[in-house]
Formats: sequence, structure tokens, C-alpha cells
Amino acid sequence: MSTVPRASKHFAIVGAGMAGITCARTLVQAGHTVTVFEKSRGVAGRMATRDSAFGSFDHGAQYFTARDPRFVLALQTTPDLCKRWSANSVQVLDELGHVAGQALPARDAHWVAVPGMKSLVAGWAEPLKADHRIELQTRVSKIERDAVSPRQWQLRTEALDGAQHVFSGFDGVLLATPATQARSVLQNSDLAAPWVMDINGVKVAPCWTLMLAFPQAMQPGMSTLGPQWNAARSTHHRIAWAARESSKPGRSMVERWTIQASAAWSQEHLNDDSVRAEAKLIKAFTEITGIRAEPAHVDSQRWLYAKTLTPLGKSHLWDAKKGLGVCGDWCIGHRVEDAFVSGLELALAVA
Repeated sequence: MSTVPRASKHFAIVGAGMAGITCARTLVQAGHTVTVFEKSRGVAGRMATRDSAFGSFDHGAQYFTARDPRFVLALQTTPDLCKRWSANSVQVLDELGHVAGQALPARDAHWVAVPGMKSLVAGWAEPLKADHRIELQTRVSKIERDAVSPRQWQLRTEALDGAQHVFSGFDGVLLATPATQARSVLQNSDLAAPWVMDINGVKVAPCWTLMLAFPQAMQPGMSTLGPQWNAARSTHHRIAWAARESSKPGRSMVERWTIQASAAWSQEHLNDDSVRAEAKLIKAFTEITGIRAEPAHVDSQRWLYAKTLTPLGKSHLWDAKKGLGVCGDWCIGHRVEDAFVSGLELALAVA
């Protein structure tokens, strides 16, 4: 028995991180049209990479695992964008930087995108960019019913220079942003009030991230500075994670470290200026690694929405009658794969 294919629709997707791009490419594969709106200058969200004169830093997600067979399949479509990271035995450090017992065994292979973590999402987004389906540096401030066609949606947006614009003619709006930002947009739409209450229960912790480069380690006779491990979780009150960026495949060999502060310390110092936060984290980094050399490069990033503490409890939200949907890693967890699954399952529900 033949089935009648669904009519092609046009969806606005707000957010170009893993969840948003996964959702977008899945809908396009199903025959729909999408327009992706991203407030930043590029795609990838917290799968971020920052370049420097000494090499890149993965200052958002450090690596990812692949447990869901659908994620594994998706990764296999672009095998050149991912490589296995050999730092699978992650050390556990105490407050003084001493190795506390045995290294954590690897439950799953650790993977990184190459040449930087942003490369995976950017690669998946390339066909959308080529088709002019991504609006960068465009913040969505409000969603509302289309002024011309009340059964459709329009988006009010603001560019980095303050210029405002209205995009209209959408059959549905799918929010793939952090929970707080999704709630803010929905609060401006009286049609979505029940969801605001659901999202209110989501709790996400911030994270200060420090980036350091030590090019002096490239001098003859010196291969690395400090410890022999490449990645560690720490019980230090300031630091939760430290990783040697140069140990990741496809990266520059210049000694570089990315340090992620603990959720508690990040919350306590949320409003510190970057110089103050960097100084405190450098001191803690010295304590746990023993590296006392002066870094040639210091940078930092304050992530307001970094790690989900209390998830939504379902993979996505979708109201077919209203044409409104929500997805993101925070719906089910904090892993890269959670973002993929959330975006995929929203798209499958919509398509």
C-alpha cells in the first residue's frame, strides 16, 4: 500500500550547535526547507575551537563518546572529521595534584573532531551554508504569529550592529539553544506558556575555561612540561578538568593546556573579570601539574551554560498543532551525543 508523502515545510531553527545542525540536516534529508539562525559568528556552539598563534584550543567540549548507533552511523558518513584520542585512561587528581589511585578505565572510546572540535558540526553544516540556509550573527529576540499568514510564524531578530529584521513564512519554529535562552524566547510567546514551566526545572552549571600555551617546551631536549598524563579529572576546589591539547590528533605540537574550572567555583566567581579568574586558575593549574613556567599565551572563556545538572527528562518538546519544538543536550544530559540525539529525535517527530 502506497503512502502519501508529507508536503515540504519551511522550518526556522534557532541555534547552530550540535542539536540545531543535526535537526536541520535531518529535516533537509526528509525533504523540508530550513533556515538556521545563530547569534554567534560561526556554528558549533559549545563544540568550540579557538585559534591562537600557538595552535588551537577546544575550549568547550573536550571530546565525545558514541554509544547510540544512530550517532555512530552519522559519524561514519564523515570519517575524516573525527579521530580517536588515545587519552582514554584519565587520571584522577587530589587537591595537591597527586594521582589518587588508579586511572579511570575507559568505558567508551574518546573521540575528537579534527583539526578542532568545531570541525564536526562545521562540516555537517557546510551544505546548509552553501545553500545560504544559515543566518549568522542574528539573535532571535521574539517569535510570533506571521502578520500576513496567522497559521505560520515570524521571527524578530537583531544583528550584532543592532539592526533589526523580521523573517516570516515559517511553518514551524524549533529552538536548539541553552535552556535559559529557549525559555526567554518562549516567554515572549504566550502560545508556549506550559513549556516555560517545564524548562524552569532544568538546572545548568556555568564553567570558566582557561587556555595556556608553553612554546618553550618545544626547545631541544624538552618534549613536554609537567606531568606525563594528558588528561585528568581533579578534586581541586577550583579545577575539575585539565587536558594537554597537543596530545589530541591533528593538532599543533606546541604544548597547550585547556583547564575547566569546577561548577561550584565557576558559580562563585561567575562575575569575576577575566584577568582575575585567569590568575586564580593559573595558580591552581600550577598546583595540580607542577608546571611553574610562565605561559606565553593566556586566554579564557566564561560559559554561562556548560553542564546540565538537572535535565528536562525527555529528548525534546514538540507541539504539532502550534508548530513549536525545543531540543538541546540539556533535555537529556550534557554530552555531545545527548545534543545529537535530542536534535535528531525532534526532527524525526517533526518530519
